[in-house]
Amino acid sequence: MLELNSIHKTFNPGDVNEIKALRGIDLTLDVGEFVTVIGSNGAGKSTLLNSVAGVFQPDEGKIYIDNTDVTRWAEHHRARLVGRVFQDPLRGTAASMSIEQNMAIALLRGKRRGLGQGLRRKDRPVFREHLALLGLGLEDRLQSKVGLLSGGQRQSLTLLMATLTKPRVLLLDEHIAALDPATAEQVLQLTNKLVRDYHLTTLMVTHNMSQALSMGTRTLMMHQGQIILDLRGEERARLTVTDLINKFTELRGKGKLDESIVDDELLLS
Repeated sequence: MLELNSIHKTFNPGDVNEIKALRGIDLTLDVGEFVTVIGSNGAGKSTLLNSVAGVFQPDEGKIYIDNTDVTRWAEHHRARLVGRVFQDPLRGTAASMSIEQNMAIALLRGKRRGLGQGLRRKDRPVFREHLALLGLGLEDRLQSKVGLLSGGQRQSLTLLMATLTKPRVLLLDEHIAALDPATAEQVLQLTNKLVRDYHLTTLMVTHNMSQALSMGTRTLMMHQGQIILDLRGEERARLTVTDLINKFTELRGKGKLDESIVDDELLLS
């Protein structure tokens, strides 16, 4: 489904500010696999997601989605295969447009857009059906401006829009980090439902170790542009947050991990 072969990415090469963001990433996700990604700031988590989304092209390596080489595909071309939700609830929607207008745009993601009508009457029942899944009453507010919604409502809507066309890959970049605990839990439950019901291949970046172990079926730990832990199956199921910290400490003792990884307050939350 999703395959990354020896992905390298360096920003500002040869400059005093050179950053080797990804260093030979090899990663394969099966269809429907839900993987959480943790690591300290600067570990390469968002760069990994950006490489899959097509925000930039890697310096070396290949990226495949459904056995198709998309390495050189532009971001807008790759959009028909990839859905994404960012940390900021404001990034995924257009505030000045209505809920139904936002969803109409999401429905056309990755498709050719001519001069035809963007918002079609026959789509409204589909929008209502999907919005009803949120349990927020938004199915009765199709004409409401998105800018009037709360942060949690907007992020829920963004998540719904990102999965509306059932993308081959779903990227979640700390998508609940800006929400209050109660709203974050609601969005997490929606995330689990959509990923499960649509069988979406998913990469979710988080700074919360508990969520990293409770969400999905596999957890990756990144550090300095590399994947240093890949946990799944019974090994992952047995782990507690304390066990995970101990693994980090063990790697640090072997000189593979610096202290910042266990001193990050967000990582330990």
